[in-house]
Amino acid sequence: QSPGSSGINAEYGEKEGVLDNLTKILVCLYEEPEKPINALDFVKHHLSGGAVESSDVETLRLDLQELRTKHEAVVAENEALKEKLKEYEAPAEEKEAES
Repeated sequence: QSPGSSGINAEYGEKEGVLDNLTKILVCLYEEPEKPINALDFVKHHLSGGAVESSDVETLRLDLQELRTKHEAVVAENEALKEKLKEYEAPAEEKEAES
């Protein structure tokens, strides 16, 4: 090893996919909405567990994002319709008061 070397041969790490896998795990950790208490355990678990992201998990994440977007749109539409309904209810109440 040369002085100042970290002990990891970068060429070997790239060739064997080590750096790619570590990068994927760190990205997964970064994107995790609920951060784990122990990041090292998270990394160890993902290293020993094989694939960082299964296609099922990715599909579920995409579905969740799509549903959240739809939910926000429906809530906004609901609020707009409530306001519109108030406009129609106010004149009806005024007519009843006049009678």
